[in-house]
Amino acid sequence: MYGPNRLSRRELLRLLACGVAGGTLLPRIAEAGTLHMNPSRIERIGLQLYTVRAALAKDIEGTIAAVAKAGVTELEFFDMHGRTVAWWRDLMRAHGLTAPATHAGLPATDEGWGPIFERAHGMGHQLVIVPWVGNDYRGSRASWQRLAERLNTAGRLAQEAGLQFGYHNHDFEFAPVDGVTGYDILAESSDPALVKLEVDLYWAVKGGRDPLSIVSRWPGRVVACHVKDAGPPPERAMRDVGAGTIDFPRILAAGRAAGLRHWFIEHDNPADPVASVTASAAVMKGY
Repeated sequence: MYGPNRLSRRELLRLLACGVAGGTLLPRIAEAGTLHMNPSRIERIGLQLYTVRAALAKDIEGTIAAVAKAGVTELEFFDMHGRTVAWWRDLMRAHGLTAPATHAGLPATDEGWGPIFERAHGMGHQLVIVPWVGNDYRGSRASWQRLAERLNTAGRLAQEAGLQFGYHNHDFEFAPVDGVTGYDILAESSDPALVKLEVDLYWAVKGGRDPLSIVSRWPGRVVACHVKDAGPPPERAMRDVGAGTIDFPRILAAGRAAGLRHWFIEHDNPADPVASVTASAAVMKGY
C-alpha cells in the first residue's frame, strides 16, 4: 500500500506551506493522503453467508452472533432466509455488522432487477453481484458476449439506482474459448464503468489462473474477492484460509493498491460452518 508515490506528512505540509501543491501535484497529494490513511492490514473482515447456510437454516440469530464473535464485520448476502429487510437490519445493528454486498442471480428479464435493487437499498448494500450463470451463457464467444450485454444492461440500471454492479467467477469461466478464455471475453466485452469484478481467489486458482494476473490486467475493476484456500494440485481441494497454498497477503496487498475494497471469507461445503469461519477469520486478522 505504501509504494514509491507515498508522501510523508512532513513533505505534504512543506509543499503546502511553499504554495506549490497545485496543478499536477494535487492528484499525487490526494493519492498519497488516501494511501497513508489506509492501514497496511485488512481493517474489515467479510463473510459470504453461503458459507454458513446450513447453520442459518437452524438458528439465524445464534449463527450471526457466532460469526460476529469470530471477528466478521461485513456480510455478503445470497438469500433472505424468509426474513424481512427490517428484521435483518435490526439483527445486524445489534451485532455491529454491515452488509455492503449481495449476490443475486440473473432474473428472467431485465425488468426483474427493479425489486432486487430496491431490496439492496433497504439492506444497505452498495454492490450487487451475479454469482453464477448456466450453460446458456457459457461455452462459446457468442454466449459470453451475450452475457456481457446482459451485465452491461444490469450495470446501467444499477448505476441509475445508485448501486454498483459486478460479476463473480467460478472455474468454468477460465476454460479456453477461441484461444482465450470465457473470462477474458466477458471482461473485455463488458463496460468497466458498469460491470465490476468479484474475484473468487480459490476458483481462479482451481481454473488455472493466477489471481494477480486478473488484478493487474483489469486494475480498478476488482472491487471485491472471495477468500478461501486451495490444497496442492492436481486436486486443489477447498480449504479454510491459511490451510492451503494461496499467497493471500501478496494478492490482497496488490488488490488493495488496485481498488480492492471487500474480502469475503467463503467455503462452499465446510464440515463445521462456524468453526470454518472462525479459523479463516483468525488467519485473516494477520493479513
